[in-house]
Amino acid sequence: MLVELNIDNFAIIDHLRLTLRTGLIAFTGETGAGKSIIIDALETLLGGRADANLVRSGSERASVEGVFRIPPQIQEPVHAILKKEELLDDPDWVTLAREIRTNGRNVARVNGRSVTTSLLRELGEYLVDVHGQSEHLSLLRVSQHLRLLDRYAASQVQEPVFNNEKQTPSIQSLLAQYQATYRKIRDAQRQLEALRLSESDAARRVDMLSYQIQEIESSRLRPSEEEELKEERNRLANAEGLSKLAQQALEVLDEGTPETASVTDLFGQVVHALNSLARIDAAQATLAAGAQEQFEALNELGRSLRVYLEGIEFNPRRLDQVEERLALLQILKRKYGETIPTILEFGERARQELETVTHAEERIQELESECQVLLEQLSQEGRRLSQKRREAAGQLNLAIEKELADLNMTGARFQVDFQQTEDDLGAATSNGRKVSYTLNGLDRVEFLIAPNPGEGFKPLTKIASGGETSRLMLALKNVLAQADEIPSLVFDEIDQGIGGRVGSIVGEKLWSLARQHQVLCITHLPQLAVFSEQHFGVEKQVEAGRTSTVVRHLEGQERLVELAQMMGDVSEGTLKSARELVLMAEKRTTSPTAKK
Repeated sequence: MLVELNIDNFAIIDHLRLTLRTGLIAFTGETGAGKSIIIDALETLLGGRADANLVRSGSERASVEGVFRIPPQIQEPVHAILKKEELLDDPDWVTLAREIRTNGRNVARVNGRSVTTSLLRELGEYLVDVHGQSEHLSLLRVSQHLRLLDRYAASQVQEPVFNNEKQTPSIQSLLAQYQATYRKIRDAQRQLEALRLSESDAARRVDMLSYQIQEIESSRLRPSEEEELKEERNRLANAEGLSKLAQQALEVLDEGTPETASVTDLFGQVVHALNSLARIDAAQATLAAGAQEQFEALNELGRSLRVYLEGIEFNPRRLDQVEERLALLQILKRKYGETIPTILEFGERARQELETVTHAEERIQELESECQVLLEQLSQEGRRLSQKRREAAGQLNLAIEKELADLNMTGARFQVDFQQTEDDLGAATSNGRKVSYTLNGLDRVEFLIAPNPGEGFKPLTKIASGGETSRLMLALKNVLAQADEIPSLVFDEIDQGIGGRVGSIVGEKLWSLARQHQVLCITHLPQLAVFSEQHFGVEKQVEAGRTSTVVRHLEGQERLVELAQMMGDVSEGTLKSARELVLMAEKRTTSPTAKK
């Protein structure tokens, strides 16, 4: 819900700070005072059209900022949007902002970071529903009607009904069963489509897969082979140099020259001297033992050098074989993967695909049978789901027509229209027709209205604008209150074209609607405004030749005076009438029959 609204330099609004609570919030004031400008600012904040003409004269920029608390019922979709854009700061709050500049540049922000206007609109559709001079209203989106009908059906909690000792399933369980079957059949259909495509090119595919498998398997690859071959190639290519270096080391270590004794001989003298020393001074036995270990290590080093020298191979033919093998590995890597393990994985996948293609005909027959069984199951579940929806639609029609009659639209009729599209490959209906199906069932649903007796039903998007539309939307919102998840609802001059008696009914219904939503309402009727739980008075002030909109929070006597002024000049008579209205509203909202 909207908790705080800040508006600066927007049209005739200089600076405005509103702190809003839950419940019904009324804005009242003379025509032209700026009430609708507040709604215009809110719509701009929610991604509406922003024009440089909205910037207050003498200012370079206008700004609107709203702080919203995210209620649990919309946290999942709102969080998904914020997380996708890396904008989620606090799971319970989000701040939207819009800045309009005289140079035509607009800036949109979410939680302080710049975003696109389309993202503001996407978030705004979950946060606020405005019915006024624009059509930013969820009920006018046909795509939402089926979901709203299902949520309405789910909200009609009744005592369990048992038929043949089985409980009547809820709309949620029927939809869940249907959707599970739908996903199964779509998965089977995707597999079937892929197999049919591969079958049409099966012979060529079999030849290619067989060749690839044979090429990889005949190569007899080993995972660590490439590294071993590179090491061997290095030794073969440098055999002469390696032999020379090893021989030099061996001569110095073990053989010596006529002029110089070998390291081993010299160190042998060291060992002999230390052994003699230890026999005289027993305390140096450890030193003699250490020298002996080093002497043995030198002898072992010499033996290792001889073995290495003997193993050095001068073999040009083997070098050619190693080079050829490495070249083959490079060819295979270019074809099937960057490493030997990935080449082996490619071969395994090719074997599996060859197995699938080889047995495609059998698998196609299995999947065709599976799809047929699933389609019959889907048809049965779809028919049950449709029946449940039609039962709920009948209740919804009556409930909304009753609301419309209360709102002085006697004779207006409402209808949930069900449409199904013929499809030879679709699901079977109860009369044997085949119809298309989607994730949400067999039905396409649209809300229709006949505002006046004798007129035919028309889509909601075709009805007239003004007070009639507002009252219709109020009736829909009131009935669908539990089904509608949008936390904040705005009605701009919903009282257009109605009198005081109906105004009291509208006010009571708005108050009732505000038990489940935050409701903001602009009104000229005191009979409606008196039901508000937060009342703001809007007026124009002229100071130093500049006109500004001022908004005051009205309570107590100030509110009583405002209500009296809405009925005419403030007098004892109008004040008395205002007090009577307050008592009437208190009585209706505190009575046992009032909707809590």
